[in-house]
Amino acid sequence: QVQLVESGGGLVQAGGSLKLSCAPSGSIFTTNAMGWYRQAPGKQRDLVATISSSGSTDYADSVKGRFTISRDNVNSTVYLQMNSLKPEDTAVYYCAARRTYYNDWKYWGQGTQVTVSS
Repeated sequence: QVQLVESGGGLVQAGGSLKLSCAPSGSIFTTNAMGWYRQAPGKQRDLVATISSSGSTDYADSVKGRFTISRDNVNSTVYLQMNSLKPEDTAVYYCAARRTYYNDWKYWGQGTQVTVSS
């Protein structure tokens, strides 16, 4: 089935930038959206951004104006450009794919750590 691999995380100072990548591997099944979620220590996993098969995007209020989700249709890679990072953005970031017809977030990556120091 679909496998997703994230990369690009790291340690940055507040106000800095990072760009995350999510690349598929193995068998690819039909999906209608890709997204990024994040989970801080001791907290629930929350939506960061999504992009549909039509290119429509949605963002959490906490990242609007700072983060941008995009995709490369040639290799199916999804990106998350993160600017003006804040310590509150520190979390493990997960890439996810929503399955067509069932509309469930079926496939997930292993996560990549983003740490923003003050």
